[in-house]
Amino acid sequence: MSLRLHTLPNGFRIVTEAMPGLKSASVGIWVGAGGRHETPQQNGIAHFLEHMAFKGTRRRSALQIAEEIEDVGGYINAYTSREMTAYYARCLSADVPRALDVISDIVLNPVFRKADIETERHVILQEIGQALDTPDDIIFDWLHEVSYPDQPFGRTILGPEERVSSFKKADFEAFVGQHYGPDQMILSAAGGVDHDSIVAEATAIFGGLKPVGMPQVAPARFGGGERREVKDLEQVHIALSFEAPGYRDDKVYTAQVYATAMGGGMSSRLFQKIREDRGLCYTIHAQAGAYEDTGQITIYAGTSEAEIGDLTQLTIDELKRAADDMTEAEVARSRAQLRAGLLMGLESPSSRAERNARLLSIWGRVPDVDEAVAKIDAVSTAHVRSYAAELTTARAALALYGPVTDAPGVEAIKRGLMA
Repeated sequence: MSLRLHTLPNGFRIVTEAMPGLKSASVGIWVGAGGRHETPQQNGIAHFLEHMAFKGTRRRSALQIAEEIEDVGGYINAYTSREMTAYYARCLSADVPRALDVISDIVLNPVFRKADIETERHVILQEIGQALDTPDDIIFDWLHEVSYPDQPFGRTILGPEERVSSFKKADFEAFVGQHYGPDQMILSAAGGVDHDSIVAEATAIFGGLKPVGMPQVAPARFGGGERREVKDLEQVHIALSFEAPGYRDDKVYTAQVYATAMGGGMSSRLFQKIREDRGLCYTIHAQAGAYEDTGQITIYAGTSEAEIGDLTQLTIDELKRAADDMTEAEVARSRAQLRAGLLMGLESPSSRAERNARLLSIWGRVPDVDEAVAKIDAVSTAHVRSYAAELTTARAALALYGPVTDAPGVEAIKRGLMA
């Protein structure tokens, strides 16, 4: 592997990683503009803008954007997160210049035609409706809102219907002008790529743009609380979260090992105790999610109205017990799962490109994979037990959806953890 970095005078950053033997590549532009960069009046605009980028530019129609990549067997897509918006393509190595030209065109030259805005507005409203009809999807938006209340970081990425229904061309242009400067972008490519060629192409495309400065972002503040949505569904959906370390805190690796041991697979404590031993649910899992300055330990399960009390109590019991009897074997298994997941995932050019862009945005450098593996391997059983003990007194957030009138609330869970 050969990772190389280059920064243009206007702040535009380029990171490439050549993967010998590959005949394909992934190339994309990651923009530091996500949900946490929106004002309350803009909530949902970053995601809406991502959609609009594919509706046409000054050089290409929406169909031409798709055809130009798919004519050579490639794939183009985008996503919006709370911290970034990404536009990326997968293609054969010989077609990297074409992919970069198309991606840069949709990022720099969208036209925002009124008819296209109305069409895509309808699409996004349908997307919002679909999310509301998917309990194990929407519940995580609600959990995030109560975890980070009354702040941009906690708001839904899709935005509320009333905001999505009101955006106009001028709103998109204002957001682009503020958040789509060259100093807010990273071009990341991996696979069968040539660094010098990509730098030359990027310089020609982005080199003349003027920097706009990095926006001020309010620190995330985990508050905690509860949202309970009563609905006549077959199952109760429950999602519980605790604040966890962000990427800039090395304790993030302890949180990941802990979450994996608790609910990261079929051998995990929650899966074995609640599903395998008691049969109280079909799905239960835990994970540690991380952002620049915060993170979350999240536990999710779906169960029947009659079983929610027992499921909640067993979850409390397992969370408390982990502080006392988490074993060396469990921690070793969790480290192995994380290590293998990281290394196997990075055999894909797309995963490499995304990782490099993400870490460069956070650290200003791309830590070597071996550095991450070493930090995972350094997590001990004592670290995990200590972390488990801290969680029993930490602030918590809870989202409930379905026949949840009598389901235990967040205060009852907190009392149970501290008992």
